[in-house]
Amino acid sequence: MNTDIAASIAAKASQAAKAVANLTTEQKNAVLQSMADHIRCATDSILQANKDEVATASANDTSAAMLDRLTLTPERVEAMAKAIEQIIALPDPVGATRHIEQRPNGINIEKRRIALGVICMIYEARPNVTADAGALCFKSGNAVILRCGREAIQTSLVIAQAMQQALREHQLPDEVVSIVPDPDRDLMLALLKQAQYIDLVIPRGGEGLIRFVTEHSRIPVIQHFKGVCHLYVDQSANLNMALELLINGKVQRPGVCNALEGLLVNKVIAAEFLPQVAAAFSQHDVIVHACQQSIGYFAQAQPIANNEFGQEYLAAEIAIRIVDDIDGAMAHIDQFGSQHTEVICTENHTNAERFIRQVDSAVVMHNTSSRFSDGGELGLGAEIGISTSKLHAYGPMGLEALTTEKYVVTGSGQTRL
Repeated sequence: MNTDIAASIAAKASQAAKAVANLTTEQKNAVLQSMADHIRCATDSILQANKDEVATASANDTSAAMLDRLTLTPERVEAMAKAIEQIIALPDPVGATRHIEQRPNGINIEKRRIALGVICMIYEARPNVTADAGALCFKSGNAVILRCGREAIQTSLVIAQAMQQALREHQLPDEVVSIVPDPDRDLMLALLKQAQYIDLVIPRGGEGLIRFVTEHSRIPVIQHFKGVCHLYVDQSANLNMALELLINGKVQRPGVCNALEGLLVNKVIAAEFLPQVAAAFSQHDVIVHACQQSIGYFAQAQPIANNEFGQEYLAAEIAIRIVDDIDGAMAHIDQFGSQHTEVICTENHTNAERFIRQVDSAVVMHNTSSRFSDGGELGLGAEIGISTSKLHAYGPMGLEALTTEKYVVTGSGQTRL
């Protein structure tokens, strides 16, 4: 039964993708504006559904990080609508052409950007993903199948229904943005087998979900693993700047994937910098897990063994380690990082360039907060996720990452000898 349901959902989405492929940029933008307007009109219904789900999640002892991602407010609903309007303002990648070369025999070779087709988005307690993923996939010429976790399914259904209302007003099928109404895991497994209709799967959520999807899918998967992000404070860092980057990266919103989970401090400046860190963390009630060399700078730090780093706390909690130099910092990141976002604070241009060149991470930053590792902050509009795998996208995924290229070869009757 689940196989039949999954095949039906996927087949309808595949057919709907053909309708999107024929739309002009102007037509897509008009639909997107209607989506934003309908989400605003549905604010009360969205918030009521969300209030009920937050209450249920709270009663089930859901973590603070999960509750933060689940909870919507009038401001967050408005942010969803504005994110869609930001996507309207972005260039349409579909149809963009780049010239490759003209061969000696006169044939002309180009590459033209096209939609992927059907994208299956699997996510947990993140109702805003419904709007972001739906809008991004639509603008990039794709149909999307949204499979939300049970914690946010009712909220996501209301959001999707608002978007589908906009589709109907423009004579487009609901299945352009379809949402799986049943969060049953067996149905999700059946969807992961629909390689005939679905072109890409993007899981977004906890590490367990992503590993499960990767292991069971017959369809290519873009992985968005945990965000174990580090700040390395170099010997030549501006310490006032470093402290601001640390507090912003750890405290502003600790339950998100671009929050800092590790602090690496050059041993030369540790005695000057770590007392400042201790005072700031005390004010913000940050729990510190400190290495043997750094624990003495903190009144209530918990010791951490060398093999215990690499945790994604998603809370006001951080691991701290003193390192000998930039090589020690990069070695630590290579062992414990998750290829999400890594930051160096330094005034030494050579060290900054070494860090940028050698650290294997989707986003590498110099003298700026890890919290900018976000599609909207990087000018992509809403993002569909931050890929920590390298095929075919790496880092925040916006419109262009939801397309591919095909060769277009034109000639004047040439034949191959």
